[in-house]
Amino acid sequence: MEAEGESGQGLFASLRRLLKTVLAIAENRLDLLLVELQESRWRFIYAFLLSGLVLILALMTLMVPTIAIVVWCVMAKRLDLVVALTLVYLAATVGFFLHLRSWLKTWTPFSATVAELKKDKACLDDKS
Repeated sequence: MEAEGESGQGLFASLRRLLKTVLAIAENRLDLLLVELQESRWRFIYAFLLSGLVLILALMTLMVPTIAIVVWCVMAKRLDLVVALTLVYLAATVGFFLHLRSWLKTWTPFSATVAELKKDKACLDDKS
């Protein structure tokens, strides 16, 4: 009878230790996720502000020479010049938009958290 009682306590103690280990791992991974979320939030805000500043400065840089060229040209050729400049700016806009879209497709947020979870899964697969 004593052997059954001891093994029962041993089993429950082992399960309790296993549960504590699993909870500690989950807490660790959650902490990592929260840290990455905080960093991603600040990086997003920083990138957004920088993008806005770059956009404003780029528009000003394009507007001033465009206005100067249009004013400088002969009246008859102004319409052709405006159309040509519009097409050049449109092509550049489409090109940069496609570049941004491909860059966003390859961006992986929370990569450290995902890598740690994959390591945990591989470790558990190896032990079972």
